[in-house]
Amino acid sequence: MHELQSKIEGMQFDLYKLEQKLKPIGYTIGGNWDYDHGAFDYKINDEGSYQFVRVPFTSIDGQLDSRNCTVELGRPFILSHVYQGGLDDHADTGTFSGTLNQFSEPIEKDSDIPEQAVDAGKRIVARLETVLFT
Repeated sequence: MHELQSKIEGMQFDLYKLEQKLKPIGYTIGGNWDYDHGAFDYKINDEGSYQFVRVPFTSIDGQLDSRNCTVELGRPFILSHVYQGGLDDHADTGTFSGTLNQFSEPIEKDSDIPEQAVDAGKRIVARLETVLFT
């Protein structure tokens, strides 16, 4: 993980309005969210490893799955995962889990972050700041 300094840290937004600003520029809501916190992800790279800029947020008024939820943004950071090829040897084999957990586990869940990914992450966050401050 590599943290990225940003002026967006601590900013507050209506979650729905924030989504409307971020999705058109390439962000998606990350899959690891709960009712009181989550993150927007922007994929930087997926060749041999995955690098994402992640912008965490926390609910300060309401639950994430309800209308009029206000969130506060945290410090953006870059995540890097290196995946093995093929199917996961340890995928669950239950009735439903085998169909859901068929992909490989990461070899390194928090691998080294290449300098070009850090540079790209800084550019991506600068663009994010521009979008959020206009």
